[in-house]
Amino acid sequence: MDISPKQRFLDIAHFKRPGDLFMICAFVQGNIPWAETPPKWIEQGAPKEITKLRFFSDYFQFQHIRWLSEIRSGVNAGMNWWEEETYRGQTVNIHGIEMSLDSGDPTAPNYKPTFVSEDERTVTMVRASGQTVRYLKSDPTGMPMFLDWPVKDRTTWNEHKKRLDPHTPERWPADWNAYVQEMNSKSEPLSLAVGSFFGFLRDWVGTKNIFYMFYDDPVLIEDMMEHMLYMETEIIKRTLKDIKVQQATFWEDMCYKSGPMISPAMVRKFMMPRYKKITDLLHSYGVDVIYLDCDGDVSELIPLWLESGVNLLWPFEVAAGNDAVALRKKYGKDLIISGTIDKRTLVKGKEAIKEEVMSKVPFLLEQGGYFPSADHLVPPDVTFENYCYFVNLMREVAGLEKLSF
Repeated sequence: MDISPKQRFLDIAHFKRPGDLFMICAFVQGNIPWAETPPKWIEQGAPKEITKLRFFSDYFQFQHIRWLSEIRSGVNAGMNWWEEETYRGQTVNIHGIEMSLDSGDPTAPNYKPTFVSEDERTVTMVRASGQTVRYLKSDPTGMPMFLDWPVKDRTTWNEHKKRLDPHTPERWPADWNAYVQEMNSKSEPLSLAVGSFFGFLRDWVGTKNIFYMFYDDPVLIEDMMEHMLYMETEIIKRTLKDIKVQQATFWEDMCYKSGPMISPAMVRKFMMPRYKKITDLLHSYGVDVIYLDCDGDVSELIPLWLESGVNLLWPFEVAAGNDAVALRKKYGKDLIISGTIDKRTLVKGKEAIKEEVMSKVPFLLEQGGYFPSADHLVPPDVTFENYCYFVNLMREVAGLEKLSF
């Protein structure tokens, strides 16, 4: 009897299908390229339709996770990229230049994107999250320079958190009953974003500012996290009362190449009690695959996240020193692993790709609880030939027939 994609996903996550290859195609779970990559691949012989996202996914026979992006609960808007025609989320036209909006922010309603100024090289604007940013005109969809943030103190926080009401109509599909019926009929796994206790705060306050705030105004930090906990708890209750999801997702991005941006002691004090309340609530609804997206070296935080009820991590960036084989041996079936393939080797050629894949994938795949992908988006200097080789090598390791490209 054929197994459904939902059940197959859960069985792999529960270590019940060792050797099964489930390469997820999603913006924050791997195996997709930067927007600039497919046009270069077309020049190298790829089908012109590869810029169509659903075609891209089907072409490489990847699997889908259906994010509940219509519910504004966090980094989920724009995640169902295979249902769209382009790689980018919402954009706004500022003086003839398309600027990307940060569609993953949980504010609802958004701030109104506003033009501030421009010069020969740059455009400055307030974007949907309330941040003031400066874009290069030559790279309007790239990461901008951050100049200002909406939250500076308690007064501005009290204004900002009005946009974090879990019951505001903008946060929910207009026809809830129809949406519930549609989502429950999906064959692919469903994923609900359930917040962030560092990443969103940093985006509202600013990176340097949030570091000082932990020391200068910890009461305000606690208030911000407590409101995030309230908002996400209300969203989870309403959603999971009607919709059966297979995965819940946190987003943090709170590590860099050498480790976490705040100390593990701070994570334990400020974040872990709130993680635990969320994961306990999820468990009460039968959701036991709880994912967290964090770049950088996560080794110091893995035991804290596991203790908090998080059990799936992505992307385990190799450049930051993450060793997936060592982590599997250390944590066993307590940790579900995703990502782990050094994207830099995809640039170097077939021998480097083979060495990278064979050094970890056969072992990790056979152990189970593994969803392999590149350890972030695939950059445009990766050739189409190299990427096709990578996909077929992964299939060969799993005993699957190679694809004809």
